[in-house]
Amino acid sequence: MLGRKPKLEEGINIFSVKENGEYKDFIFATVTGVEGRRVGVNGIIINPVGLKNKLAQGKTGQRSMEILKNPTPDNIILALIYRVEHENFTDILDLDKDKCDIIPPKIYLMIDSWIREFLPELINNVLSLPPGSERDNSKRILRQRMDTLTDKNLKRTLYSVCRSLKILN
Repeated sequence: MLGRKPKLEEGINIFSVKENGEYKDFIFATVTGVEGRRVGVNGIIINPVGLKNKLAQGKTGQRSMEILKNPTPDNIILALIYRVEHENFTDILDLDKDKCDIIPPKIYLMIDSWIREFLPELINNVLSLPPGSERDNSKRILRQRMDTLTDKNLKRTLYSVCRSLKILN
């Protein structure tokens, strides 16, 4: 097992992208079957509309453009602090044309939970409101949600993101 590179097979988690206009959407999925250079997947597709809007408003820089044009499993967390749209995704990827990066199960579960727990919307609410009672209420709601998370990795990552954004002080 040591030194073996993971093989693309049924049950493996992957990261892929799909063109959506000028930018790309993110796909987190589990392989459901492999036939030659074609891979069946089932998961979620994420449209980072919040980051796209921030970029269009001129409120972000080159890093955001890079994330939207060349997303990787390592750089997309910035896109997931703003509002996102997501839906279930089932398709067949062609390995000759489509990106298909194998990701660890812990990362897949964390991103899947991050989206399904509506964490981007909660964080975005805090970031987009001016200081005052509404923002304080949004912070309280975010803290309550954080306290109810059961996945330790997800909770640790969320606390880390919130600390770096300075939204929970």
